[in-house]
Amino acid sequence: MTWNSTMSSGYSSLEEDSEEYFFTARTSFFRKPSGKVTVNKDVEKERELRTEFSREEIRQRIEQYNMLTKDHLKMTLNPTGVYTGFIQVQMDLRRPVTVRGGQRGAGGGRVEEAFYLPRGVSNTLHISSNNTVKQVIGALLNKFTVADNPAKYALFKRYRREEQVYVCKLADGEQPLFLRLVAGPDGDTLSFVLREQQIGEVMWDAFSIPELRNFLRILDKEEDEQREAMHRRYDAYRQRLEEALRERTKIV
Repeated sequence: MTWNSTMSSGYSSLEEDSEEYFFTARTSFFRKPSGKVTVNKDVEKERELRTEFSREEIRQRIEQYNMLTKDHLKMTLNPTGVYTGFIQVQMDLRRPVTVRGGQRGAGGGRVEEAFYLPRGVSNTLHISSNNTVKQVIGALLNKFTVADNPAKYALFKRYRREEQVYVCKLADGEQPLFLRLVAGPDGDTLSFVLREQQIGEVMWDAFSIPELRNFLRILDKEEDEQREAMHRRYDAYRQRLEEALRERTKIV
């Protein structure tokens, strides 16, 4: 199995109150906002003030949002008061993920393999105002057929204040579409990023034995590639030195 990092059209849809999600692939690359990035691990400290809006206030905000959006990804208010819309989530995973393959093993189960997902890829999800951060993470992993425990990942919001860029982890129960509505459609004002739960030291105890074996295979492959690249580099230097030596010998 290989990953295709080229751009394509479509979007992913997260249906409310359903354990299964319908997806059509949409993958795009976008420029990261400039400026110094500050990572804040304290959810409560950096969380913006939450307020309750009446249905009329929601309607007005949605109308304003739709007037400002430039990519036709508008929000829709349903008669029940629940509204739907789109969010983009950037995949920023530094470690390999375990992916369910299309083939079945000897025991009948799906063969699992480890891959590095392309970093900087943005996926568009169609969600409702009731969908939580936890559901969004599950939908993203399901889209890429990732078999890892969703608890290993976290959704972050990246926002700008006075030319300073902040990154703050979101709680599982927060509602990303509400944050998108309050911030408006500008991606520089607010964007979402999926990252590993741990920052810094890898918690290897959280991985299963097949996952650890896959990591070892990837490590062996990378080591072989680095060794071959180093040999090619020194072979090229040696060839140049031998050519220079032969030229000097002819002159003498």
